[in-house]
Amino acid sequence: MSELPNGWVQIALGEALQIQKGKKPIGLGPKGEDRSVPYINISAFETKQVEEYAPEQDVPRCQPSDTLLVWDGARAGLAGRGVGGFIGSTLARLTSDLADSSYLYYFVHSNYGYLNTHTKGVGIPHIDPIVLAKISFPLPPASEQTRIVAKLEELLTDLDAGVAELKTAQKKLGQYRQSLLKAAVEGALTAEWRAKNTPSETGAQLLQRILTERRARWEAKQLAKFQEQGKTSPKDWKKKYPEPAQPDTTGLPELPQGWVWASVDQVVADSLIGLDRGQDQQSASAAFGYIKMNNISMTGSANVENLVRVDANLQEVEKYSVVRGDVLFNTRNSVELVGKVGLVHSLNGATLYNNNLMRLRFDGVVLPEFLCWQMCGPEFRSRMERVKKATTSVAAVYAKDLFPLALAVPPLDEQAEILRVLSSGMAGIETQELAITHSLKQSAAQRQNILRAAFAGQLVPQNPNDEPASALLERIRTERTAQASVKKPRGRPLKGTA
Repeated sequence: MSELPNGWVQIALGEALQIQKGKKPIGLGPKGEDRSVPYINISAFETKQVEEYAPEQDVPRCQPSDTLLVWDGARAGLAGRGVGGFIGSTLARLTSDLADSSYLYYFVHSNYGYLNTHTKGVGIPHIDPIVLAKISFPLPPASEQTRIVAKLEELLTDLDAGVAELKTAQKKLGQYRQSLLKAAVEGALTAEWRAKNTPSETGAQLLQRILTERRARWEAKQLAKFQEQGKTSPKDWKKKYPEPAQPDTTGLPELPQGWVWASVDQVVADSLIGLDRGQDQQSASAAFGYIKMNNISMTGSANVENLVRVDANLQEVEKYSVVRGDVLFNTRNSVELVGKVGLVHSLNGATLYNNNLMRLRFDGVVLPEFLCWQMCGPEFRSRMERVKKATTSVAAVYAKDLFPLALAVPPLDEQAEILRVLSSGMAGIETQELAITHSLKQSAAQRQNILRAAFAGQLVPQNPNDEPASALLERIRTERTAQASVKKPRGRPLKGTA
């Protein structure tokens, strides 16, 4: 850190802090009138909305103005305030007799990245008290602390208001994307085009033609197999054809003229779960790119840049490679992310995919990009939610439940028109989202610059009449020593003196 202004001192944060670890109140039992004190768990810490209450008892508490620090878990080191009540077991209350409470909060908050990457513990990370205590803490005069806090709150309030507006705009773009997808798969997006264009083949005719061709290919393949084996065709062998599942159209709306409902099973010609390769089988020097769950976006694309790499034999490469136009469906993930779909737009050499993904291929019933957008849309995802199997931490969508789900099938030329209009709209949304993301990054950088200036003594002017921080520090040290020297009397009091 650069040289501090006159009147400031540099100390270890541990000297300025008093730490009170939280704990879970005992004997919670069912909710009732005795549960009257707010209980601050991680959820309440993040949202500032307390939903849990506990009985009155002697456990650590805090006020809304107190600084709370996440002590355990993935977000260890994150500081917050604004809620009061019992302090949960994964949190700690930070106070100081040297620093203004808000000055302390902003300083600890600005060190989140450092604390979060210097945790200790196996499994669940937690704050390392030694790391926390050794952080260099710039201590200004008490009066300057007050001025710094006032200026910080002025600047950060304006900055937060701007960030809130950006996030509102970001949310509205997401809602617009969903509305656009809904209009696309309901036919509203191409209503005028449809009124002026008569398809050469309706969606129903297209579906029937493809299914007929698919069955004919199966029968030809079976006959060739019988001939290779020198066998005559068994009686009723055609009855063994695996008919695709019919669409479940319960509660679905009527489609535009020329459209038809089809099941995922009817539009997908081939499906296959991917190749299992563990973390220890992945290396930068391996031969093939390997698409994983995190490479599938929530907006319908498979990102094949900077993939992890794996090795595979020839048979595995032939079986598990993807080609342009394949759609990858995320069968297993967190409750929120399961069901992501991504279209493979481009490739850089042979590329394989993970066993949590299912590869979907098509033979002409739908254009792959149209199917991918439809599976990203709110209507299909709503149907998928009903067949999702979920636990507290992970969810899955199995093929037997996915395949009967209904998809809208327009004529092929209308599918192409939908994609033209949809692509234009989506490109506009993406451009705006990128601009918002850039602005949010700029705001985050500006916040760090403001905090950096505050703790370097550059945010507000110094007042030579302020009591130096060294005098404050000496006084507090003297008071602490005096308090520590006060000892309780030993033994029981003499009779008659109590």
